[in-house]
Amino acid sequence: MSDRDRTYLPRAYTDLRAEHPEIAAAYDALGHACRGAGPLSEREQRLVKLGLAVGLSSEGGVRSHVRRGLAEGLTREEISHAIVIAVPTAGFPATAAAFRWAGEVFDAWAREEGDEA
Repeated sequence: MSDRDRTYLPRAYTDLRAEHPEIAAAYDALGHACRGAGPLSEREQRLVKLGLAVGLSSEGGVRSHVRRGLAEGLTREEISHAIVIAVPTAGFPATAAAFRWAGEVFDAWAREEGDEA
């Protein structure tokens, strides 16, 4: 996890990890095992996880996977497409909310990169 990602972690998440390091370690090990359980690339896995976050209407999840996707080299267009294709499955309201959250992350990312475009 990059320093940039760490700056965005919610306090509830960091507090839980700090108070229960054994649970955090088990959670991390489960994630590692799941990522290695099949042939999907890291890029494909990031897009799948973004889609799941959209379907769950998880604002934190969408924001996290958008940030991490950008850091891993996904483009705004690729991320936006992954969100938009959720409309028929997740519904318009959940997808519209995710699209807005992603837009806010894109804007913040651009400001941090010094690109206001």
